[in-house]
This record gives sequence, structure tokens and C-alpha cells, in this order.
Amino acid sequence: MNYYELLFTTITTEDYQQDLLIGALGEIGFDTFEEVDLGFKAYIPVDDFNPELLEETLAQYRDMFTFSYDINLIPQKNWNEVWESNFEPIEVSGQVFVRATFHEPRPEFKYEIVIDPKMAFGTGHHQTTAMMMQLMLENEFAGKKVLDMGCGTGILAILAAKLGATELVAIDYDPVCYESTIENSALNGVDNITALCGSKEVIPDEQYDTILANINRNILLDQMESYAKALKPGGEIYFSGFYESPDLDIITDEARKYNLKYITHKKDKEWVAAKFIL
Repeated sequence: MNYYELLFTTITTEDYQQDLLIGALGEIGFDTFEEVDLGFKAYIPVDDFNPELLEETLAQYRDMFTFSYDINLIPQKNWNEVWESNFEPIEVSGQVFVRATFHEPRPEFKYEIVIDPKMAFGTGHHQTTAMMMQLMLENEFAGKKVLDMGCGTGILAILAAKLGATELVAIDYDPVCYESTIENSALNGVDNITALCGSKEVIPDEQYDTILANINRNILLDQMESYAKALKPGGEIYFSGFYESPDLDIITDEARKYNLKYITHKKDKEWVAAKFIL
């Protein structure tokens, strides 16, 4: 699959302004983002790129701050090289070390996750993934059955397994993410993750102790009922991929319809990760 890379140069007065634009791009098909010194890069499959929809989306932000962009075609064969040139290890809460296969191990960390950097989203670098991992480290996963929706590289499911979850299902609609989850599970010696390619329609008709859903606001709203049906009474669900204002209130209101109760949330810039229980 070929991708377009849009290199945005931004001039903002507030950090959240760029984040708002990134969020809007995520809602029209852009699935991977990388912050750079003067802005950010946004990636979208060539088949999903709609120039008219892009311009309509950008028009909403042109009065808010100044930005410009250039478009480059990134062939599939060059993607690994692009990731490897930009992928740096990360640390989460002093407990988790996330690295690529070409980085040296750090055995002093309690948990190490190896991610082969391909096109799948979810290396831990984005605030939403890191905050989800922080919430997971603060809660109990031992012996639990876990569903990871929009799993990307499988990083959250892999962490859940390392935290003691005994049975895991990881779902993503993108075949690249599906394959990446399988490969990264093997890299980490995790053999209890079942990867499925699809969306809410492929959720197994089972009950889960914990659900992880780091996607975006619109998909979370659309799939909320499916999550509630799949969650055991007293089960926990962790949401991310949206902003504190106004998204958290919108997510909370929708969750309330299905008896999902807001517990707490973390915030990094304007991004949020939140915990709910049934």
C-alpha cells in the first residue's frame, strides 16, 4: 500500500491548535502522525486521500493559525526506512521501555516491549498511547480477559499480556495492523493474543473484564454500544484518541447511555485518556 506524506509547517500561539488540526485529519482518514521541529507529518493511504475533503477540513483552521503543507508519495517499499530513521525508544512511567528490533535492550526496566516499526499506528510515541499505558500500569490486569480495539501495532495488548492478562483479543480494520500485531506478539514472546482484522462486527460474542479503545472520538461514539455489550458487569474500559474539550464530555454522555461510569482521566496537552467502569 502506498501512502501520501503531508509535511505541515505550522505557526501557532497555543500548543493545542496543532493538536486540533491533527485530530481533524485523523477523522478524514489520516492514520499516522509524526511531530517534527516546525510542525508535523501526516500519513494517509493513497486510495483514501480526498483532496477536496482535505481542503474543506483545513478551511476550518486557517483563521485560527498559520500553516502550509507539502505532499510527498511514500511507496510501500520505502516505509520501513522512513520509520527506522525516526523511531527512538521511549520510556513510560519508569517501568516500560519500548524499543525497535534495532535498539539495544534495557534490562533495568520491569517491562520491555519490542515493536517492529512498520506502517501500523501505535509505537507509544503519541500522547494517547503513552497515557493508555500509564493508566494500565496503575490498574490490575492479572488473570483478566482483555479486548483491544483499534490495536495498531498491538502494543497495548502486548503490555496487557505482560501485566498478567490471560486471554486477549486484538482487533484492527487495517490488514497492516493485523499483521503487525501478530508479528509484534511473536517478537515479545506473547502467545495468548488472538488478532482479528475488522471492526466492531468481528468482536467475538464473549464477555471481557477490560476493554482498551484508543481510536478517535467518532469511532468510539459509533462503537460504544458494542463495547458495553462485550464488557462484564464491573468491567473496566479505557478510552483515548480524543481531546479534553469538548470531546471528554461528549464521550462521557454517550457512555452514560450504556451505564458506563466515568472514573478518571489523564491529559497531555489537549489529548486525553479516560477510565470508565460498567
